[in-house]
Amino acid sequence: MAKEVTSREENYSLWYNNLVVKADLAENSAVRGCMVIKPYGYAIWEKIQHQLDTMFKETGHQNAYFPLFIPKSFLSKEADHVEGFAKECAVVTHHRLKNNPDGSGVIVDPEAKLEEELIVRPTSETIIWNTYRNWIKSYRDLPILCNQWANVVRWEMRTRLFLRTAEFLWQEGHTAHATAQEAIEETEKMVNVYADFARNYMALPVVVGKKTESERFAGAIDTLCIEAMMQDGKALQAGTSHFLGQNFAKAFDVQFANKEGKLDYVWATSWGVSTRLMGALIMAHSDNNGLVLPPALAPIQVVMVPIYKGEEELKMMVEKMEEIKNELKPYGISVKIDDRDNVRSGFKFAEWELKGVPVRVVMGKRDLENGVVEIARRDTCEKSSVAREGIAEYIKNLLDEIQKNIYAKALNFREEHTVKVDTWEEFKEKIEEGGFLLCHWDGTAETEAKIKEETKATIRCIPLDSHVEIEEGTCVYSGKPSKQRVIFARAY
Repeated sequence: MAKEVTSREENYSLWYNNLVVKADLAENSAVRGCMVIKPYGYAIWEKIQHQLDTMFKETGHQNAYFPLFIPKSFLSKEADHVEGFAKECAVVTHHRLKNNPDGSGVIVDPEAKLEEELIVRPTSETIIWNTYRNWIKSYRDLPILCNQWANVVRWEMRTRLFLRTAEFLWQEGHTAHATAQEAIEETEKMVNVYADFARNYMALPVVVGKKTESERFAGAIDTLCIEAMMQDGKALQAGTSHFLGQNFAKAFDVQFANKEGKLDYVWATSWGVSTRLMGALIMAHSDNNGLVLPPALAPIQVVMVPIYKGEEELKMMVEKMEEIKNELKPYGISVKIDDRDNVRSGFKFAEWELKGVPVRVVMGKRDLENGVVEIARRDTCEKSSVAREGIAEYIKNLLDEIQKNIYAKALNFREEHTVKVDTWEEFKEKIEEGGFLLCHWDGTAETEAKIKEETKATIRCIPLDSHVEIEEGTCVYSGKPSKQRVIFARAY
């Protein structure tokens, strides 16, 4: 099966596409730019969703659901917001079809034109803030801490499965607060929730930072983000959290009576991650044999493959494997016993390796007689013979070790491909090699735009992580004074 996957070194983009399709994660649909997420891929997304949902609720948030359709007039109320999304909007203009009189199928009924067009949501700030106007009258109604799991549509011309599709799944948090400070604290809290999730569940080292004004979310005063490095040295924005100030409250006239009885506009945040995380998971960890899934998000953490001759041996092996499966249950470890009798064991090994299952357990009659099982770990592809007694605790500890090792490998890769650059000549040379360039920038949009135009590199973030040293210097492009280094990279 690995032979069907193009190597990373040969063609990184094709390697990625091969993995998504061959590992049964997703496929292109009949609708251009949209994807079908297959059961195995959706199982990974469900684990992502479940863990994030738990973390959101632990921080006091509740789930709600808002309409898919947004009146066009709503998008006109916040100028920056509509400008940011106008070119990506899908528009509903009619509400009915009818049979074509010539019998060739159905056509749009010209009599069914909507009085006001509806936008298929690209994001939900406008419809939600129009709703919050009815919910908020007093400071006692605040804060509102809502999240919704939904699909959105952004009409992308160049699409790639999980990374950039016309329709994708995501969560979007929308909160309302009585003071600016509360909203700022919420913005910071949620970007750190994302960072915690990325590091501890996705095994993905991320940099927490602030976006420049030109990279900010449309309609936001400030955007915080987590940025990750993929194995081709490109950056991927894995999550964002926005301080919206009072922009949307003013646009939709959402006011409240404060403790002094005076009317004030509400302060807002929004934050979200999407199925793009699936792309990050694939590109950050996988190899030429297939996916490498961190155990915390693997739908199947352990696969067991019996080696046998004849039905009686197969039955005996499966019974023994069921015993191990039951021993693993108290640890909450998900197990699959692959007892298919129509494919060879070598095919099974390759298939589960391609699908990224963290641990493979193999047992044959001789292993049974010797009181051992063969264990193969996906992250290093190492095999070892392990005593059958105490196997459950061994596997539990091994899964923990694999989770840490996958993170450490990704972190080492990022550190090896992060360099300080102080001259423009060196910048142009290093950006071709990929990775994060830590450079001084003079803080102007003009310089940022010129660097992007000349090299296709963008400022991924102004780092906020404590491990990134703050030092003054001179801009790598203009030579003007700079307050601190920022991260430049080419990005997805």
